[in-house]
Amino acid sequence: MEFKMAGLILKNINKTYDQKLQVIKNLNLDVYDGEFLVLVGPSGCGKSTVLRMIAGLEDITGGEIFIDDKKINNVHPKDRDIAMVFQNYALYPHMTVYENMAFGLKMRKFKKDFIDARVKKAAETLDLTELLARKPKQLSGGQRQRVALGRAIVREPKVFLMDEPLSNLDAKLRAQTRFEIKKLHKSLKTTFIYVTHDQVEAMTMGDRIVILDKGVIQQIGTPEEVYFSPENVFVGGFIGSPAMNFLEAEITEDKKIKIGSIFLEPEEKNAKLIEQNSLAGKKAILGIRPEHFLINQNNVNAFKIIPDFIETLGSEKLIHFTVNDKKVIAKTSVETEIMPDNTTVSADASKILLFDINGKKRFILSPSQN
Repeated sequence: MEFKMAGLILKNINKTYDQKLQVIKNLNLDVYDGEFLVLVGPSGCGKSTVLRMIAGLEDITGGEIFIDDKKINNVHPKDRDIAMVFQNYALYPHMTVYENMAFGLKMRKFKKDFIDARVKKAAETLDLTELLARKPKQLSGGQRQRVALGRAIVREPKVFLMDEPLSNLDAKLRAQTRFEIKKLHKSLKTTFIYVTHDQVEAMTMGDRIVILDKGVIQQIGTPEEVYFSPENVFVGGFIGSPAMNFLEAEITEDKKIKIGSIFLEPEEKNAKLIEQNSLAGKKAILGIRPEHFLINQNNVNAFKIIPDFIETLGSEKLIHFTVNDKKVIAKTSVETEIMPDNTTVSADASKILLFDINGKKRFILSPSQN
């Protein structure tokens, strides 16, 4: 049987507890057919609540949810044709792998031959065929998570919901299982919605990423879009490791970027941006990623630093230094020579981003100026 796909729409979704604690605020989201969408954000941002409302495990306070243009607000969870995978596997310890995977179909009164075919097909997809007779206590963490995935797959749902499914695995297993889930998504061509607080998972797995903070969507975009073009300081600081550097700056009347005693000459695009947004004489926040510093290269924007300390991480170095009482990190190759009293850095002018002084929005050029 061919796996089904779904279009999912969340329209003006709100969630309030005890009539006063609003955890989701007017959330609007369209999920494309067959998309792997990742919800990411810090603890308490509301990402798991969104997932549970889609599944029907949480009531919504306001708004509408549609699957295939059918409103499902009042549809019982078991009738939504959605499968959910939790971080704690939720396997029955007294049942074999086969029985765990078959249980949901058995409860829905499917015929034995039908169940057997579905379970064996899913087991083959997940390389679980040799483990069907084992019980969960005889499996590794990664194997248990694959069984949890298998139990979802046998239902052939319209949407897969995954709530931090890798959080209980060690680093090596997380990387391996990330690959297996992406391979599974490619094979099934079904809509996946994946919740995580781990930005590495979000960046490596998502076709698009939804970044949440305090129940509000901060940005929706591809991994490249949210990394290179964050819409605000929160997104820039949350995505990327080490995080983007932010420095309070003043735009001079001659359109240079002043940070303390340092003056930076903007390249053509930022010069147009400063002019278009009338930033001369105003304050702004400058954002630059650690890898966009140039080390010991003579150019107009170079300035001398005294490193606070240096981290050597295999193939790269992180240089920690201070600019205008603000801690800054630059990333460079491990071969780069760093002298305690004779090191210069300069910001790659083409990579500098400018945000309003409150950090709420990034200044951008109008389409005609790009």
